[in-house]
Amino acid sequence: MRVVVTADTHLRRDWPNRRLPAAALRWLARADVILHAGDITQAEHLERFGGFAPVHAVLGNNDRELVGALPETLELTLAGVRIGMIHDSGQARGRSRRLSTRFPDADLVVFGHSHVPVDAPGEGDQRLFNPGSPTERRRMPHRTIGVLDLAEGEILDARIEVVDD
Repeated sequence: MRVVVTADTHLRRDWPNRRLPAAALRWLARADVILHAGDITQAEHLERFGGFAPVHAVLGNNDRELVGALPETLELTLAGVRIGMIHDSGQARGRSRRLSTRFPDADLVVFGHSHVPVDAPGEGDQRLFNPGSPTERRRMPHRTIGVLDLAEGEILDARIEVVDD
């Protein structure tokens, strides 16, 4: 199963020049499932993602219009891999312990908020994954998106893809 992971897209109708890069759209077109770790901002953008593949999303701190429509955290299983999702995982120091406590049964925890890509081991066998942002690189050198390949309860591949075009 190909899972495309994104966060912090910050798409807004009052910012008409903000768009997803073509490379991000190409990845979304190849997704079996999309995970959005918050800050999509408006329902029409969530619907647009849903035109590519089924979407699972959590509420970000800039998702004021989606309060009540999206959960703050989400736990789901895809291809046998148990996944926890949250937008803001807090500061880097102590993150793995906090996320392990919040999602004790998760094999993978997906988060966003910082715009900093992360693919790192967590507590025990848990893996922590932040796709960065495809629209706002902030202090990072590139705009990014995450790609996961899952099968039979295993994370076969997890990578951060540059989507600068």
